[in-house]
Amino acid sequence: MSAVSQAEGESPDTGQAPGADVLTAERAYLLKSREFLHLMREDVLSLKALGGDPISEEFLKAELYHRAEALKDLPGTPLFFGRLDYAAGEPPRGETFHIGRRHVHDPGGHPVIIDWRAPVSRPFYRASRAQPMGLALRRRFGFSGGELTAFEDERFRGATAGGAEPVSRLLIEEIERPRSGPMRDIVATIQPEQDDIVRADVGETVCVQGAPGTGKTAVGLHRVAYLLYAYKERVARRGVLVIGPNHAFLAYIRNVLPALGEIDVSQMTVTELAASVPVRGHDSVLAARVKGDARMAVVLHRALWSRLAQPDAALVLPSGSRRWRVSAYDLAGLATELQERGVRYGTGRGLLAHRIAHVILTQMEAAGESCDDRTHDAVRRTRPVRAAVDAIWPKVDPVRLVFSLLSSPDALGAAAEGILDEAEQCAIVWEKPPRGPGAAHWSAADAVLIDEARDLIERTPSLSHVVVDEAQDLSPMECRAIGRRCSTGAATVLGDLAQGTTPWATSTWADLLGHLGKPEAEVRVLRTGYRVPRQILDYASRLLQRIAPELAPAASLREDSGALDVIGVEAARLPSQLAAVCADASALAGSVALIAADQQVPELSRLLTEYAVAHAVLGGADAAERLTLVPVTLAKGLEFDHVIVVEPAEIARAEARGLQRLYVALTRAVSRLTILHAEPLPDLLR
Repeated sequence: MSAVSQAEGESPDTGQAPGADVLTAERAYLLKSREFLHLMREDVLSLKALGGDPISEEFLKAELYHRAEALKDLPGTPLFFGRLDYAAGEPPRGETFHIGRRHVHDPGGHPVIIDWRAPVSRPFYRASRAQPMGLALRRRFGFSGGELTAFEDERFRGATAGGAEPVSRLLIEEIERPRSGPMRDIVATIQPEQDDIVRADVGETVCVQGAPGTGKTAVGLHRVAYLLYAYKERVARRGVLVIGPNHAFLAYIRNVLPALGEIDVSQMTVTELAASVPVRGHDSVLAARVKGDARMAVVLHRALWSRLAQPDAALVLPSGSRRWRVSAYDLAGLATELQERGVRYGTGRGLLAHRIAHVILTQMEAAGESCDDRTHDAVRRTRPVRAAVDAIWPKVDPVRLVFSLLSSPDALGAAAEGILDEAEQCAIVWEKPPRGPGAAHWSAADAVLIDEARDLIERTPSLSHVVVDEAQDLSPMECRAIGRRCSTGAATVLGDLAQGTTPWATSTWADLLGHLGKPEAEVRVLRTGYRVPRQILDYASRLLQRIAPELAPAASLREDSGALDVIGVEAARLPSQLAAVCADASALAGSVALIAADQQVPELSRLLTEYAVAHAVLGGADAAERLTLVPVTLAKGLEFDHVIVVEPAEIARAEARGLQRLYVALTRAVSRLTILHAEPLPDLLR
């Protein structure tokens, strides 16, 4: 297979038209494609929503609106990024297809651009010397904004298998292209091992262990787009959810799916997922670890089912001159049978009323009375039956259940006996119980406990698919909360064990997948870094021997001898040197981040302001300036062209998993990393 790169004005001996002529023809094709996309949208906007009733009409209006939104052209985004020419001998024989982010057809319905997710597009990502997949030629396009500027051909005719595959210059340039603002899609640069994950079966849960820069986040998002294309009815009917670690991360990835034509995917944090109470409090490390432990599910289960009571009297239901009686023994037997069936608490409460009504109807029929469903419902709703159910199987509110445990050492002790030790119980019970649930300062871990209790009472509906990023930081109870949302669906679990920064971060994917309810999930490992230069990855990977010795360092596709700069200065010169480095970085193209320990951020912001260096502090919203000051606890999952890490030693000692936090900070750069320090570096980085 040969690879030929061509830009406007070049005329290599390719057996085709000169490069400039090819570019002219492809630009004309791009222009015509945009016209056809505009016509497709105009056709949708011209349709009238004619439903059989007002509800159907509103539904159709919403569908047409969403379809029109999906067909909006983005002038700065190329409609296609590749072309496939199939060989004459194999189907599709001699066909040529332009591959893009969405399907476009002409007024006659003939395809002009093929969606990247279509089966016929797969050779764009998978064809190789050994397996050309029926291709004669694969063409990649280079763009500047929405303007087509270059192309690169790979020919498969007469190619011999073996040897290294050629590296695409345009692919590398696309990866290295300076970035600013939110994350971009990688649809033009998906690699074969990433494509395998993207196109995994709809019912398969996949766990992706990926080092920094391997594209695991983008892979997860592109898998969502693929599933919504290949299994639209099945997946869209119950919905898809993307879960991220914080709002800064969600703001960073928010544009990826809309750019791929998918606008109906919900994105939220774990805290928002379980937000049935306002989160206003914070836990100590020990309290958060205990509340996040899977043993708390057993404590809650025991506390809930302890609410059941033995009936102390028979149920008597007057009906005219008759009295129908269900003994206390029979009532207890009905409750026990339902409990042993393993039904949800709330379901069991409803079924108990039905069981009691059935016993009474049996007596009525034996006495010669005529009964039907209306009789059954009438008996079930009578005051004596409702009173018996309330006495035996009382109604429980999940918020009040958790409140009762956290506010009462005795209640917690009874439910946690033999499960939590005394120190653990003392860590989670409130020292000064609030007056009621509304006055409680609930923590994020408390909200997850309430979510667990709610599911014990009523089953949580399952979605079709859930994507969870930075999963290594989830507690077992958070995993259970997410697992409930995909109990009958599937999940894409993304993370890196080396980047676990919470006190409860998992050490193995097997443990996490077990808590998620997906123990059978396959763990796929992404080993090649496409975004972070080798010099930066190698430097950061020095920390792996201490933070994750079981993980092999990632290899990088990119190499840049000037990517890493470690600058040691005297403490007195640090402010002026930092301001100078930040100002120089801000003058270049691309995004710039200054990452520091959280406690340093206010002082660093004041310092930059004093030196007149424009900047914005990341706090969950978009940064309006080229330079963003990033607290290290919010850096995970973000990427910047140039990253400046100040005082790594301060980051490392700020928390128990400070070295993991430092590893995250060092690997946020996709072009250049500058380390500025007055204190000695951690020993592994010297």
